[in-house]
Amino acid sequence: MSPPMRMIFMGTPDFAAAALARLADVHNVICVYTQPPRPAGRGQANRPSAVQQWAEKRGILVRSPKSLKAPDAQKEFADLKADVAVVAAYGLILPQAILDAPKLGCINIHASLLPRWRGAAPIQRAIMAGDATTGVTIMQMDAGLDTGAMLASRAVPITDHTTAGELHDTLAALGGELILDVLASGTLKPTAQPSDDVTYAAKIDKAEAKVNFSCDAKTVVRQIHGLSPFPGAWIELAGERIKLLRAEVASGRGQPGEIITPDFVIACAEGAIQPSLVQRAGRSAMSVGDFLRGFTLPQHTRLA
Repeated sequence: MSPPMRMIFMGTPDFAAAALARLADVHNVICVYTQPPRPAGRGQANRPSAVQQWAEKRGILVRSPKSLKAPDAQKEFADLKADVAVVAAYGLILPQAILDAPKLGCINIHASLLPRWRGAAPIQRAIMAGDATTGVTIMQMDAGLDTGAMLASRAVPITDHTTAGELHDTLAALGGELILDVLASGTLKPTAQPSDDVTYAAKIDKAEAKVNFSCDAKTVVRQIHGLSPFPGAWIELAGERIKLLRAEVASGRGQPGEIITPDFVIACAEGAIQPSLVQRAGRSAMSVGDFLRGFTLPQHTRLA
């Protein structure tokens, strides 16, 4: 077991905060780097990131530069004289001077089994692609996009019912455990990533959130689960945008997008789906049963 390290942590969302909480119990987190506060909520007031909120409650120094390219920002980082920097969903490109500053470099917690799903949205893309497994990879960072040598990885299954929100929470907890295991070993043993099975997890575009019933039923269910709970796959029904957060493949046939039964079975290009968890605008998620009690369903309507 290696002694506690002087550590810089770099991350922004809840996924990163989960790892930070685990690391701070064991190591000396001397500074946290995170994205600047951003407008959020109905009032669009600036809201600190999940990582910033957690760090400030623990009295840890927080920095939120807009860039790390300036020499002054790089010197400020190097002057911390860290043993290691741990990075998880930070959101900024790290220049070589930053990568080289800590004694052990910068180590990334990535939410996929590299080299599959390098990039911004690995959790969502794994579900939407129908992958049977995914996981977490701990990686020694280099100048490329998630191309660094691997230090450890661990797999988890994806079922037909797994949503992005559930998988996020599973991988966040797993990432915290795995990074502790890697650092506890005292020595880093990097292994180059395989050159095959390289895929890129592009950022989710808003246009992808509209449910595409021109696909087969299994693909539609994966779209719904891969975008649940955020941004939420949606349909427009009776002039209202409704998010579908859970669904399952159902029996039935019809024109793609046609509501074919009173209990909300919707036809796809092949097969049909039945939503089980939905969300109306400005309301909490609800079961499809509760939804149907408060919404007149225009049967045989065809969703565009």
